[in-house]
Formats: sequence, C-alpha cells, structure tokens
Amino acid sequence: MSASSEGGSGHSRAERGSGHEVRTPERPGEEVRTPERPGKSEIPPAVTNLIGQVQYEETGEFPVEQGYIWTSCSSVENGNPLFWDDDVANEITGGPIAPPTMLSVWFRPHSWAPGRTEVALPLQVHFDLKEIFGLPEAVMTDNTIVFHEPVRPGDVLRTRQILRSVSEPKTTKLGSGRFWIIDVEYLNQRGEVVGVESYTGFGYKREMAQ
Repeated sequence: MSASSEGGSGHSRAERGSGHEVRTPERPGEEVRTPERPGKSEIPPAVTNLIGQVQYEETGEFPVEQGYIWTSCSSVENGNPLFWDDDVANEITGGPIAPPTMLSVWFRPHSWAPGRTEVALPLQVHFDLKEIFGLPEAVMTDNTIVFHEPVRPGDVLRTRQILRSVSEPKTTKLGSGRFWIIDVEYLNQRGEVVGVESYTGFGYKREMAQ
C-alpha cells in the first residue's frame, strides 16, 4: 500500500486448493467491540451494491518473464531447481513455472508508464472504501493466498477485485472504523484462475485524546 500506515501490519498464509475461505480476524491482543452509535451502523447502498461485483478488471502491464523469476529467486537465495533447471521443471511441472509467492508481483504497477495520467494504486477497492466511509487510515490485518494453475513465463495475467463483505462499525485499539474483505482474482490469458488473494482491511479514525 502506498500509505505509510498500510501494508506490513498483518500476516499472511498460503494455501493450495480449488477454493478459498476468508474471515475477519481480530488483531492479536486487541479487543474488538461494536460501539453504540445509533444511525451510524448502516452500510450505504453505494457499498452494498458493490458486494460480490467484479471491479477494476485489468490486464498486467508486462508478461511473466524468466529473467524476473531468476532475479527474484536470487534476491532471497531460493535455489529450488524447479525455478532454475528446465529439465527439472519439465519433469515436475511440464515446463518452467514462476514461484507461486510471486503471484502479486506480476500486477504491481510501475511507478511510471507512457500515457498514464494518474497514479496507479493496487487494491483500488480498498482506497475507495476509505473515501466512502471517510476513514483516513487503514491497515491490512489478514492476507490469504490460494494457488490454482501454475504461472508460466510468457503468461499475460489479468486481475479483478471483488468486495466480499463490510462489517458494522467496530472500535479497536487503533480507533473506530470498519473491517472489509476484498478478493483479488488472477487469471491467465486462457481464462484459467491462477490464484485468489484475499485481504482483510481495517479502515479507521484515531480516537481523540481525552
């Protein structure tokens, strides 16, 4: 996330399967309670109408590239021969593949691109919700990845964002706001799902000091 308060505050776990399950966890050691604020708990139709709807369907700015895979593996000293040796890859996965953990790498927008007139933000639905609810700060409290078909060099991925749920108002040690769950679905050029990444965000306002 581009805001300094976002990204880095949650944890992630990876799963492999044909489906996915998401939840809204409480931050460790943090009591979550619903404040008594009559008239403030309703979710506006502008938000409820978006739940379950595909938004921001986009195609990646660049194809999956072998050199990028090697550079990424080198940066973390990942010596798995599956990503370095074509013979091993051919035997195990029918050809070279990208490390599954690189899934989101192929859709991180470049800071600049010809013809772009505005800053490209990843997970735009998250920023939309912050604006709709007037919540200036946010953190990601949970991130789950489910891998499907392998990503291969030459693939051109597209992604789409789907808002799954928005909570009633909650108060935590960070402040008062709402939790929301957003799925990011990744598909290849053949329309096959290669992964689903689920984010739980908490947008909030800090409590005023007494």
